[in-house]
Amino acid sequence: MAKENTAQKLIASNKTARLNYEIGDTYEAGMVLSGTEVKALRSGKANLKDSYAVVKDNEVYLRELHISHYDYGNRSNHEPLRPRKLLLHKREIKKLYGKTREKGLALIPLKLYFKNGIVKVEIGIGKGKKLHDRRHDIKDREERRTIARDFKSKLIKI
Repeated sequence: MAKENTAQKLIASNKTARLNYEIGDTYEAGMVLSGTEVKALRSGKANLKDSYAVVKDNEVYLRELHISHYDYGNRSNHEPLRPRKLLLHKREIKKLYGKTREKGLALIPLKLYFKNGIVKVEIGIGKGKKLHDRRHDIKDREERRTIARDFKSKLIKI
């Protein structure tokens, strides 16, 4: 039995997504891209910061994903902020449509990467966090850091 090569090369990640949203289920989807978009992604020119996904006409589109122009492209270079279609199964699209109809849930892209030479995007169903929830998460993270720091310093002294 041959071992599958599932090497992933990260292109971009949405660092603020887990800070601003409580992420539930995640899905992996392909994207419909033009040639210059793929070449620009290979050089790492993407930004997921303000992007989001919407379900429209039984299809999922990724909006506000910024892929910069390809440096060596000509007149047929792509538009940086165009909506890009995501490739998912019908049952996954129906599930996502049902989830987005619920109040407070959104489709948030978490990371963009190459998997076996194909561009994939990981999207998650996120519920927006309130300000006090974010503060609580930051407080917990700081407490864990101080405990780990204290534990490490005691191990070194022994």
